[in-house]
Amino acid sequence: MGRPKAALSIGGRPILQYIIESLRWPGPTLLVTGPTREHPPGCEFFDREVADPVEGEGPLRGVLTALQHSATELVVVCTVDMPAMRAEHLGWIAGRLLERPQLDGIMIRRRDGDRELVEPFPFACRSAAADAIAAQLASSAPVHSLLDRPRFAAEGAPPGWPPRIWTNLNTPDEYEAFLEETGQRGD
Repeated sequence: MGRPKAALSIGGRPILQYIIESLRWPGPTLLVTGPTREHPPGCEFFDREVADPVEGEGPLRGVLTALQHSATELVVVCTVDMPAMRAEHLGWIAGRLLERPQLDGIMIRRRDGDRELVEPFPFACRSAAADAIAAQLASSAPVHSLLDRPRFAAEGAPPGWPPRIWTNLNTPDEYEAFLEETGQRGD
């Protein structure tokens, strides 16, 4: 991206503020930041903030940190670079996990034309997933490789979900396209 994603703004608001206001999540919120990126703009809109203890270990480290600091049995992880996610999407994945007590974590499968993709985020997991996630982190395996473990699964996304929710801001061009598409200029 060329700069920390938490430094982006959407519609004149810090991206974290935009996300938390768009989500309107009914439960507690926990912001996980990198050890050198604490207190980004918009962090005050979260109930709590914690920093990963180790820099540069990627998204699995963030998931593990969230589990280690969560006060709830179930954690739903949404990333800063997916600003089109809404509470209904996170609630849906949380519901799928609640319906399947034999699982420790669940991801989403979706169709993109002729391809089937596994989206590592949003990701819902139970606190019991911490050991498996720590093992995956130690092996440097990507998030979706958790699906190779017996207590993790991917469930197909509902067909009515708009493609926009899968927007992932990894490049300046993707960021600019999102701002243009949603009419959220104002930075």
